[in-house]
Amino acid sequence: MNDPVALKINADRYIRMALEEDITSGDISTNCVMPSYQKGQAELICKQDGIIAGLGVFKRVFEMLDSTVSFDMHVEEGGKVKNGELMAVVTGDIRALLSGERTALNFLQRMSGIATYTNSIVQLLEGSKTTLLDTRKTTPNMRIFEKYAVKAGGGSNHRYNLSDGVMLKDNHIGAAGSITKAVRMARANVSFVHKIEVETENLDMVREAAEAGADIIMLDNMPPEEMKEAVKIIDGRALTECSGNVTKENIKNIIDTGVDFVSCGALTHSAPILDISLKNLHAV
Repeated sequence: MNDPVALKINADRYIRMALEEDITSGDISTNCVMPSYQKGQAELICKQDGIIAGLGVFKRVFEMLDSTVSFDMHVEEGGKVKNGELMAVVTGDIRALLSGERTALNFLQRMSGIATYTNSIVQLLEGSKTTLLDTRKTTPNMRIFEKYAVKAGGGSNHRYNLSDGVMLKDNHIGAAGSITKAVRMARANVSFVHKIEVETENLDMVREAAEAGADIIMLDNMPPEEMKEAVKIIDGRALTECSGNVTKENIKNIIDTGVDFVSCGALTHSAPILDISLKNLHAV
C-alpha cells in the first residue's frame, strides 16, 4: 500500500473512521455559529520547512463533508515547503471547513512529519549502497498513510503486514528450535515467490542463517564492527539488513558496514509532526 492508487482505493474507510471519531453526533460549536450553508475560503499555511505528504488525504477529508469543495494548490506532493509558505486555498461550505479542519490537519501534519524526517535520513545515506526501510512500528489504523509518507520522503517500504513476507524473528526461531529448522520449515510451507528473512543477534547466528540458505539476514542491534564482520561472513550469499534503535543521530555509523538495507522504526514511531495551519477562514 505504498503508491497513490492503492492509497486512494483503501484510504476512505480510515478517513471516515477518523471523522467519526471526531464527530459522533454533530459539530455543536460549528452548528451554533453557522446553522446554514455559507460559502467560504481558508488558507493552508506551512509553519516549518519540510517535505509535504498527504495532500490527497487532506483534500479527501473535506470532500467527504462537502462534495462542492475546491482546492487551489500551490505545492506538490513530496515537494519542499518553507516556513510561512501558502500551500493552498480551500473553498467550500464553511461548516465543512470548520468540522473537517482538525482531522484533515492531523493526517497532513503526521504524514508530512514522517516524510520530512525520512528525507533527512535519506540525505545522510546519499552516496552509500544502503537503502532506508521503514518497519511495522506504525500507529494503529494509520499504517497505509505512514508507509506512504515514508515513500514520499524518499525512503522505501519493508513488508506492509504479516501477510507480505516471511521474517523469522527470535521467537519464531525459539518455537522452531533453531534457525536451520525454522528456515527448513518456512521453505516447506511457504510459496516459492516469498523470500525468507532471518533475524540474527550474533555472528554464530549469522553463520547458521547463511548456511541454512536465508535470502535476507537481519543484523539486529549489532555494533558497527560486528556488522562489518557479519557482512564478510555472509559474503554475498544473502542480502543484509541492519536493524535496532536506528536514528538520524547514529545512522552515519552504519554506512561503512556494507549492509544493503537499514530499517528504522523511528521513521514512523518518533517523527515529529510538521506544523501546518488552516487560517484566515472567511465568507465569500
